[in-house]
Amino acid sequence: MAVHIRLRRMGKKKQPFYRIVAADHRRARDGRFIEILGTYNPMTVPAKVTLLEDKVTKWLNEGAEPSDTVSTLFTQIGFTEKYLKLKKGEDVSAIEIRTEITERRKKTKGMKKAVAAEAEAKKAKAEEAPAKVATTESAPAEEAAHEEKAAPAEETAPAVEADSKKEDKE
Repeated sequence: MAVHIRLRRMGKKKQPFYRIVAADHRRARDGRFIEILGTYNPMTVPAKVTLLEDKVTKWLNEGAEPSDTVSTLFTQIGFTEKYLKLKKGEDVSAIEIRTEITERRKKTKGMKKAVAAEAEAKKAKAEEAPAKVATTESAPAEEAAHEEKAAPAEETAPAVEADSKKEDKE
């Protein structure tokens, strides 16, 4: 039996709360599970994770595989580092598992800064646009003046060509 450590969704609609469980990989996401290993609440700021380290360690030693999301959570709270050192036989008493995940919030703030910078760039382009519009408005007047000057030259050019044709015929 292949056991996976994964999230089991609980809570209300649009208010997710997850249990970290050990379950047979063939079972449904919210179906029957073997054991509860902890919880994850993404709705709090910062997100909170509680973990029963001894049970998780037991299941990992027995060959259970964490899902991608659970693996990321373990890394963010520092459990992966602690488990790997424990597996090597190193002292892990100094390593503490965090109960809050703040990395996700930092990425969100970084994205907000990027969006704000992009908005400022658009404002700067918008301010430059009226200056360009003013130059393009004067440009048609200049083009019209050039066309008027070019028009008489075009009228005289056919006359010259006509004269040259008359000379060719004679």
